Formats: sequence, structure tokens, C-alpha cells
Amino acid sequence: MSFLAIKHLSKSYGTVPILKDINIEIDEGGFLVLVGPSGCGKSTLLNCIAGLEPITSGGIFINGKSVAGLHPSQRDIAMVFQSYALYPNMTVAGNIGFGMEIRGVPKDEREKAIKSVAEMLQIGHLLNRKPSQLSGGQRQRVAMGRALVRNPQVFLFDEPLSNLDAKLRVDMRTEIKRLHHRMKTTIVYVTHDQIEAMTLATKIAVLKDGVLQQFGTPAEIYNSPANMFVADFMGSPAMNLLKVKVEDGPSGLSVSLARPQDEPLVLPVNGAGGSSLAAYKGKEIIFGIRPEALTDPDGADRKAKSLAEGDCLIEVVEPAGSDTFAVTRLGGKEVVARLRADANIAPGQKARLAFNLDKAVFFDPKSQMRV
Repeated sequence: MSFLAIKHLSKSYGTVPILKDINIEIDEGGFLVLVGPSGCGKSTLLNCIAGLEPITSGGIFINGKSVAGLHPSQRDIAMVFQSYALYPNMTVAGNIGFGMEIRGVPKDEREKAIKSVAEMLQIGHLLNRKPSQLSGGQRQRVAMGRALVRNPQVFLFDEPLSNLDAKLRVDMRTEIKRLHHRMKTTIVYVTHDQIEAMTLATKIAVLKDGVLQQFGTPAEIYNSPANMFVADFMGSPAMNLLKVKVEDGPSGLSVSLARPQDEPLVLPVNGAGGSSLAAYKGKEIIFGIRPEALTDPDGADRKAKSLAEGDCLIEVVEPAGSDTFAVTRLGGKEVVARLRADANIAPGQKARLAFNLDKAVFFDPKSQMRV
């Protein structure tokens, strides 16, 4: 049985629906990330789980028990906020132990718990400082320590890293991953950063306009997006999405991509889309391929069953350290290819690119759902 279950949850403010029939279940010790653009409802959903917002309909269950009508203090959860929400007049030790003091935990037990959590978060040397004397990363660790010391059933994180600079955000992401691996506590984590979602989650829920677009593992979300929104939102750079026509080719079904100053590039897709693609013969369809599935021939996946190559005019080259990104134009749209760092490529010249069609996905242009 799932440890945290959200069943047919809806939330409205007056007549305005914010969350619409949300269904999510995760096992104990899972790491659920709620991801989506600003205003999609992810923080509202987190607040509903926390009890900070009443739900309009549906249910929330923790360890088989309904918590929908319970006060936040009765849900056995702990929350880490984006703003840290530390008490400025208290020391780090005081902030971490304040909740235990309110609950009447004996002083020696409090001090033992504070020391243990501080060592875990590597802030033992900061216990006597005030929040104003700490960096952003240190304040975030204190906020996490205040939640950890309670040892709750579920941790809730509301965009905890968004106020940190890029490098510190990566470091803290690693710390949270390590912490979860060590404690094995159930976590629900809100972010608009899809890289955070992919690296931290055991399960991802992608939201848009209050509707759950897809729920699955990071690999499922990335490799088999349910619709064009998920395909475009998850991944950096985003998936290339091109309108093409399915036709009969020399060895089965194919799609053709217009190229500047050249004949159209014909790609065999008989095995890529399966039998469902046959229903679109003679019709337009959206062809999706991620940048890493479009690369220089020497860097292509040798295990791929269906590789196709073609010459493409390179418009822009973007070195990125471990990779080189190249922008070309196919089907009337800009297309991003991800090449090896040492790929011999230059703007204004043609380069041979390899398409890993095992990784291709197709979407219905009207419904925008994957076929």
C-alpha cells in the first residue's frame, strides 16, 4: 500500500479551480517532486498536504490515515520554506530546537538531537551564531535542521534552493540527495527547475494549469513524455519538436525534414513509432527528438537499432565544456544537436549528423498527446 496517497484532490478559490482531480501515490521513503511552470498549482498542492490550505474535494492519506481534516500540527509533517523563516533573535541552536522546546522535550534530549542534526548538516560550528551572521546556504541548512530534528513521517520542501546562487544550489541539491539516502524519509519537494526534479526524484509529478500532466519515474518522464508540454518542459535544452508528414519510404514508413539549400532529409521511422504510426500515413504528425539523440556520427550510440545520418547546415555553435551544442534548421524550425566537446564543427558549414531514431517520439498535432 502506498505511504502517501492523494486521491481525486481538487482545490478552488471561490469559483476559480486551482487543482483539478489530482491523483498521486508514492511508497514510504520515496522522493516525490512536484514540478511545473509558475502558477501551475504545485505550491498549492504542497500546502494542501501540509494542511495550510483546506481542500475542496478528494482525500489525502498518510500511512493509510486520512489527514484531510487534521490541523497541520496533527499530520506529523515538517516543512522547509523557500524563505527559510528563521527567528532572527535566536541562535542556530535555538532555531533548530525551538519546536522541541514548545513541545516540552527535556533540555538534555533537545541538546542531543540538535548536536546530532548539526553534525549531519555540517553546521556544528555555527550553533551559537544568529541567522544574520550566516550565508544563504547556511541558513537553508538551519531551516532543514529544524525540520529534521522532528523526525516526521513526511518532509515537505517548498522551492528550498531558489534563493541560492547556481553553484551553491548544485551543492545543496547533492546534500539533500545524500540526506534522503541516509534517512529514507518520505519527501515531497516543489520546484520549477526540471534539472532539480530529474536529479532528486524517485517519482515526478508534472503539473500545468492545475492538471496533472504526467506522473512517473524521471526516466519515464524524460524518455516517454505523455504529451508535448512534458516533452518541451522536461529537459535542457528542450526536446526538438518538428511538424512532419508520415509517408511510405524505401524500407517502410518515413518522415521528411526540409533543409535550407538542400533536398529534404528523409528519415526511416518504421520501427520508431510502432504500429500506431501507421494510422498517420499521409498525415501530419509532430516528430520529437532530444538533442543528445542528434549528434555527430562518431558520438552516436552504437547500440541503437535505428540510426540515420544526414548533412545539415550549422547556424550556431555553442561550446559548453563537456559538450558542444550546434543549432541547425530542419522542417522550418531551429533544431539543437548535442555533440562531443571536440567535435569538428563550425557555423556556416555543413556537418553530418546522426539521428538515433530509437529515441524518437511522436505526438498528435491536435490533441498534443504521444501516439
